[in-house]
This record gives sequence, structure tokens and C-alpha cells, in this order.
Amino acid sequence: MKQIYLDHNATTPVRKEVLDAMTPYFSEEYGNASSVYSMGQKARHAVEEAREVVGNALGTEAADIIFTSGGTESDNFAIKGIAMANLSKGRHVITSSVEHLAVLGPCRFIEKELGFDATYLPVDKYGVIDLNKLKDSIRKDTVLISIMFANNETGTLQPVKEIAKIARENKIYFHTDAVQALGKMPIDVEELGIDACSFSGHKVYGPKGIGALYLRKGVKITPFQHGGHHERNKRAGTENVPGIVGFAKAIEIAQRDMQKNDACMKRLTKKMWDGLNKQLKEIYINGHPENRISNTLNISFRYIEGESMVLNFDMKGISASTGSACTSGSLDPSHVLTAMAVPPEMAQGSVRFSFGYENTEEDVDYCLAEIPPIIERLRKMSPLC
Repeated sequence: MKQIYLDHNATTPVRKEVLDAMTPYFSEEYGNASSVYSMGQKARHAVEEAREVVGNALGTEAADIIFTSGGTESDNFAIKGIAMANLSKGRHVITSSVEHLAVLGPCRFIEKELGFDATYLPVDKYGVIDLNKLKDSIRKDTVLISIMFANNETGTLQPVKEIAKIARENKIYFHTDAVQALGKMPIDVEELGIDACSFSGHKVYGPKGIGALYLRKGVKITPFQHGGHHERNKRAGTENVPGIVGFAKAIEIAQRDMQKNDACMKRLTKKMWDGLNKQLKEIYINGHPENRISNTLNISFRYIEGESMVLNFDMKGISASTGSACTSGSLDPSHVLTAMAVPPEMAQGSVRFSFGYENTEEDVDYCLAEIPPIIERLRKMSPLC
């Protein structure tokens, strides 16, 4: 049976070039990067070279990159760390109602544990915040705005540059979760005016367990992981040298192939949508139809429950999801789609297809042959029809 993977927003396979770059640091060059002897210094050199690669890709200096265990840690570090370091300035943060749980969770934590107020901005039907509502939400005690770059479920892009400008004018730090945007579109943190930015390796064909936080010089932040003097005293813990090397290699390849991959993703998602829309009635795109990352297509199929679709697709070798992998198992409708005012029965019937560079037009042809009969069969069984 043909196997087609269409859940790249959940995770991606490690590319061969990435694995090849990592391999020596597991068994040959295995020194601790904090050791002063030659084996340790070889590892240190590899880490700093990787830091240069990541910094260059993001339009900043290597010194502004802190390696972490992934996007979740980076989000937690930015939100909790900035909140704790700026208690004397205020206890108010602004975020949006469609953030990843790795942002919503820390915001709720600082509300409960540090006495912060958090404003959760609403979004329009496309999942985009209103800049005027953002401006109206700013208070004298606001210390941080955290709004994601690209939504993990719908792919919708937020007006990051405009948000950063508003934050800068009000002397407020701006953090963005750019986990889904990395590698799919250019990100120049200096040009955009971002203060802190989160990334993850396994979304860009790198390994799991590695990520990074960009932190602009001068941003006041309190480390929440204590121990040694690693990462310039910002994040204690022995460096994951193979992961760091692999992450940098994955970013290097993503930068190299970005234009080509973007054109391919646009072609594949358009073909998928056009083909399904032609064969099936009452299906709807969730998210902005154009202003979104090119690989993501979130569709609601009326009268069907999303989990049953995903399971039936899997029987035909098609891997897709109902939304974020981090909320898998929850029976509640997607908080993202709910915030976009998608009716509950439509939110429950949504599927996210997220493409990768290895997908082909033949893959889409296979999906267009197999998915419509599944939908029609499930609809016939549905009590809602």
C-alpha cells in the first residue's frame, strides 16, 4: 500500500544530509563542548559554527542565538523569563487566542503563579488579530506581547512586522513563536524588529529535541534552568552537540531550497484543494486563503468527525491530522478554529494536510482518488446528514 505523509507541521523526517552531519558527534567527536582539552574544543567549535549558521539565516549575530531543547522550551523561556525579569515594570502580557499551547500554557502559568494579567486577543474569521485591538489592549504595566508568526493548524500569518512596531513604540518586548514559519519563508529578526523568537529543529527536517531562542541584546530575561554557565549563562545544561549540528544543517538546506520548495508547496496545496472542492460538496478552507504558509491546508468537511476521517485515511496509507499533535486525544474542538468562530460541528470535522518537499503531484493524485469515496461513505453513515 502506498504511504503518503501529509503531517509535516507535526514533525518531519531527518534529511540524509542532516543525519550525515550529525553522525560523527555521536561516536567519534563525542567530547563535551565545555571541556578545555582538544576533543571538547572540537565540539565547541562545531557548536559555534552552527550558531553562526543559525544567526546568519535569521539576519542576526551568532551571540543572539541560545540553543534549547525545542520550540516549547523556547516559548516557556521567553515568556516566563521576560515576565520574571520585568516584575518591577509591570504584570501584564498580551497574546492571542490562537497561540500554540506552548505559549498559552506559560501565559496561564504567570497569571496563576506570578499574579500577571493576560489579555487573549480575539481573531477574525481568518485567524488574524486586529492591530487596533492590540493597541487598545496595551496598558502602562504591559511588559510583553507574544503573537505567533504562522499558525500551526491553519498556516495563517500574523502581521508580525506591524506588531513589532507597535511594541517598540510602546517600549514593550515582542516575542513570536516562529516554529512553523522557519524554513518556509524568510525571517530577518532585525528587519522585523523582533525581540525574542522561538524555533524548533524537527519542523525543518532536523532532529527532535533541539531548538533555539533568538534574544535581542539588551532584553531583560531571567533564566529558569540553572546549573552550569552554558549558553552564555542563559541556559544551563550540557550542549546537545549532534542536535545543534543537525539543526544548523537543516536550516542551511531550508534556506538554500526555500524558493523552490515554496513554489512546489503552493502547487500541491492548490491541486489538493481544487481537486477535493471539485468532487465534494460542503467543504471549507480554514484560515486565510492566501496569507498563510504555503504547505498548509486545513479543511472542514461538513457532517463528519475529524478523527474518523484521519483513521480512514490512515487505512489507505495517508497520514494527516485533525490539528496540533500536541492536542491529539482531546475530544474538544480545536481552540484555534473555535476562536475563528468556526461552528463546533465544522471544527470537529476539520483535517489538516501539511505538505513537505518530498511530496509529489502523484501523491496528490492518489489522495484525490482515495479521499472523496471515504468522505462520501462516512457521510452516509453520519446521523447529521
